[in-house]
Amino acid sequence: MDTSDFNKKKNDTGVNPGDQIQVQTYNWGPCVIRFTVRQQLKDLLLEEAKKATKDYRENLAGQLDKEIGYSAESKNKIVPHIAQYLGVYDQMYQKWKMKKYDKKPEYFMSSAWINFQRQYEFNPPHDHDGCLSFVVYLSIPEELKKEHAAYKGKSAGPGGIQFMYGEGARDCITYMSHFPEEGDMFIFPAWLKHWVSPYKSDCVRVSVSGNIHDSAPLNSISEKALKYTPESEKHVEDQKEYLKELEKKNG
Repeated sequence: MDTSDFNKKKNDTGVNPGDQIQVQTYNWGPCVIRFTVRQQLKDLLLEEAKKATKDYRENLAGQLDKEIGYSAESKNKIVPHIAQYLGVYDQMYQKWKMKKYDKKPEYFMSSAWINFQRQYEFNPPHDHDGCLSFVVYLSIPEELKKEHAAYKGKSAGPGGIQFMYGEGARDCITYMSHFPEEGDMFIFPAWLKHWVSPYKSDCVRVSVSGNIHDSAPLNSISEKALKYTPESEKHVEDQKEYLKELEKKNG
């Protein structure tokens, strides 16, 4: 078949150069969103971390010597800021799924902690409790940036975060790797497997992680604040039991 024959047959289909058609792309797998957070949230997370004293390692999979849980008081301060980004996630999720919520989720931040990752430490493949999880990067030292720049490989390399979902052919997207910058924030399904690579540099990489439940009878994130919505005395007792169970799970 020569070019003229091909062009002739192509024109016979009724499609001409410059013609436009409508195309719909269908998304598969988990919805993972990355933002750059405002300085105000970064400052708040660091300030409240100074008050944190609870060793959180027994609740986590990380091979880190220092992981500290935020207090309930600190979480109440942090929630209105996180709520803004959850609102954006909801918008992007509906766009990604090409379907609006039948009922808008009500969120409860069940846990939040700060990670101080040091030389040779790492987080093995794991997932989280709840509906959504988030991570915010507060400090990426220059030594680590230089080590990353010198890295030769296909992944995000030293200090990078990796997400993995499903098993498919090589033309399917089942893996995502990212070397974070200060101020980066990821929100992703809590069940999504992810891990953090170790590094050789003698420095401390600081991040904050948290878990979000989408069914919270006592507290929910709405209008940038916590909302208390009792319905009956029995409901209040159910709420207390619900929170006790969350506290057991999340320390």
